[in-house]
Amino acid sequence: MMDKKSTSRAAHRKTRQALPEERQRILMCPPDYFGISYVINPWMEANREYLRPDEATRQWNAFKDRLAAEADVEMLTPMPNLPDLAFISNAGLVFGDTVILSQFRYLERQREEEHCLAFFEKLRYEIIRMPEGVFFEGAGDALFDRGAARIWLGHGFRTALDAAAFLSDRLQITVLPLRLVDERFYHLDTCFAPLAGGYLIYYPKAFDAHSRRLIEETIPAEKRCAVDEPDAVRFACNALDIGTKVFLNDCSGEMEKQLAEWGFEVNRVPLGEFVLVGAGARCLCLRLSETLPKSSGPHGSPLACRSVTLEGQLIDSQILADALDRITTNNGNFVIDEFRPGPRRQDNSFARITVSAPSAPTLQKIVAELLEQGARLEDADGTPARLETVQRDGVAPEDFYATTIYPTDILVAGRWMRVTGQRMDGVIVVGKSAGGVSASVSLIRDLRKGQRIVAGEKGLRIHTASKIDGEKESFSFMSSSASSERRVETAVDQTAQEMVEIRQRGGRIVWVCGPVVVHTGGIPYLCEMVRMGFMQALLGGNAIAVHDIERAMFGTSLGIDLNTGKGVVGGHRHHLSAINRIRECGGIAEGVRRGVLTSGLMYELVRHDIPFCLAGSIRDDGPLPETRMDLIQAQTEYAQLLQGSKMILMLSTMLHSIGVGNMTPAGVKMVSVDINSAVATKLADRGSMECRPVITDVGLFLNLLARRLREED
Repeated sequence: MMDKKSTSRAAHRKTRQALPEERQRILMCPPDYFGISYVINPWMEANREYLRPDEATRQWNAFKDRLAAEADVEMLTPMPNLPDLAFISNAGLVFGDTVILSQFRYLERQREEEHCLAFFEKLRYEIIRMPEGVFFEGAGDALFDRGAARIWLGHGFRTALDAAAFLSDRLQITVLPLRLVDERFYHLDTCFAPLAGGYLIYYPKAFDAHSRRLIEETIPAEKRCAVDEPDAVRFACNALDIGTKVFLNDCSGEMEKQLAEWGFEVNRVPLGEFVLVGAGARCLCLRLSETLPKSSGPHGSPLACRSVTLEGQLIDSQILADALDRITTNNGNFVIDEFRPGPRRQDNSFARITVSAPSAPTLQKIVAELLEQGARLEDADGTPARLETVQRDGVAPEDFYATTIYPTDILVAGRWMRVTGQRMDGVIVVGKSAGGVSASVSLIRDLRKGQRIVAGEKGLRIHTASKIDGEKESFSFMSSSASSERRVETAVDQTAQEMVEIRQRGGRIVWVCGPVVVHTGGIPYLCEMVRMGFMQALLGGNAIAVHDIERAMFGTSLGIDLNTGKGVVGGHRHHLSAINRIRECGGIAEGVRRGVLTSGLMYELVRHDIPFCLAGSIRDDGPLPETRMDLIQAQTEYAQLLQGSKMILMLSTMLHSIGVGNMTPAGVKMVSVDINSAVATKLADRGSMECRPVITDVGLFLNLLARRLREED
């Protein structure tokens, strides 16, 4: 009785024997002019001094003779000044009597195109060309799966991702794009070899995570052989199979054993001189007897595309460059369809860009990042927003659109409407209202079964410029920069002027404070601004209130005398005593009424009827009776107090600042004051690009700000 392994091996051999024995036609090009006369990959740069052209010719001839015993080998005439013509697999993708001609990325290889075109025309092949600007490097990057009707397409270094859609439409076949990320393996055939019967040898680390998952989900584990780096750099995956024989430069015993179990015979053909320039057996051959697999099911490519527009100071402020970098680093591709530079330096420029990605989720991620950074979507064809129904309370359909801070319009019921309650990290709920249809932002946790939400990005317009109290203010990509070298006085003057203007218009100014305000001596100045009418709400944690009350009762903060900067005897328990006294009163307001709390920030808030919310955390002592230990309740109260705010000042509290930034729509002036520039950076990373950073001591800032407001008042 055979064991499972023996049974599996026998099954593989039976599969191999059942394959039809057909005489294959292979095109090769003698390496008469082969050499390294330019550098277009890392191998060339490292080995240009070691290449031996005579030895390369000897190795090529030996390989050709071995191959001729198994297939009909035809020749392309070599040409002077075309040293890479020997790597004929890049000439195009051949199937039947048709060839899709290559469109090389590098100028050095573009000179090969006309020579290859003449060859195929002479043999009366039907010639298909790629669209202009779409790079495609033939069978080096486009490989037929040998077990199913599909093509694997490598992109990232030489071939453009857009070639996937063209191949799929033109050949009516499924095309699966794989992104190459290791520059040593610049073509797909250097690290990926589909074999007869649907088997595969490949080097996983040459691909990004998305591509590795795609391979694993498509090819069964028992038909995959993932090689390690030693095999990869010997170009073991740059293999050519003819029947049951696999021709390759070299491979490990483990790989040879796996191929043998599948029923293949390894034929080593030493090609060390070609390995020096980044090539192996497969690169030196082009199949002329390939046939187009017949597809019995739906075909296509998971490639997804979307058009975005950018407007603003695109060149000087690096907006356009940043947007293109975000696309490519997220596994996408782009085509600039239209670009109109501003005629003068101060004028805005405009760009329309088609973004493509290997899958819809990847495209959605890219577009979301671009929207957060200021890009705009607008459907020229008037495609309405796609709505999905919530199936379960607190759970959104998978393809939900995640909102940004920017004002958003959606197209529903034949008209554009503005979404209300704009904030980051929410979903758009579309429902009925007295006027017909309404659209508002909701948090996922607040969704209810049966509600309709917007899915995907179609039918949306994102506005990165909004009118604030009649004054147009434009927001640009990553316009805020955090620098400790900026004059604090300049930031103070600007902030004070804006605060005065907001107060004159009856606007709301909200403060977000951390306990550092107390430690740095800023409380007296903050209290003065409360009395002057420059605070309409306070947001913070348990600590800001506790340390403020400790200061009011004992003159200390965490047991440190704020006048001398020295610890006091028994001071370590002052904050607990402060909490205890307020808890005995039943709350801060009652402590003020009873005369237990007679000064400080919380005292001024109670006296001037200024609302506040203290959001608790796991590290809080006490806590104070007013502290919201229910996180959902605290978030809700924060959002309510932020409504209608025209300016938010964030003082040395990273987590509370980021939380507030997420809740705040575009158009609200935000100022972040912290001695640590990382706070402003994190705010920008989370999407609050409009926040103006002031890198300085909080106490100093409040001192200068209070003085400047006195002068303005």
